[in-house]
Amino acid sequence: MPRILIDADACPVKDETYKVAARHAVPVVVVSNSPIRVPQTALITRKVVSDAFDAADDWIVENTDAATVVITADILLADRCLKLGASVVAPNGKPFTSASIGSAIATRAIMADLRAGGDIVGGPAPFSKQDRSRFLSALDEVLVKRARGA
Repeated sequence: MPRILIDADACPVKDETYKVAARHAVPVVVVSNSPIRVPQTALITRKVVSDAFDAADDWIVENTDAATVVITADILLADRCLKLGASVVAPNGKPFTSASIGSAIATRAIMADLRAGGDIVGGPAPFSKQDRSRFLSALDEVLVKRARGA
């Protein structure tokens, strides 16, 4: 049975995930380093991990399989989950795939090198209504495909 794991500490689309998951009757686990308020429903649970570096990421990976949909903006976590067969969707609605993850990792590394060298580079674009809409569509599409494949 599919389920959704949310890398929740900085996720701007938790409420949207809850709505789509409820429509598809898919359970959601909200993974964070500190308690986050979640709706009181049998489909949504909260998992608070330690505040150790990458504790949430490690818990998500340990609990991911081919039936899992992971919501994260973390490129390295997305790569780890894709290797386990999971579907991964970024909060801006862009899916991470085995075909796209390599270039995403390379871009991440280049930007880190530029920042380390003192170059002034901007961060990601501000989260927009279009990102939210794209996320809703992408998550719905992933869950529909999973339901058809089951």
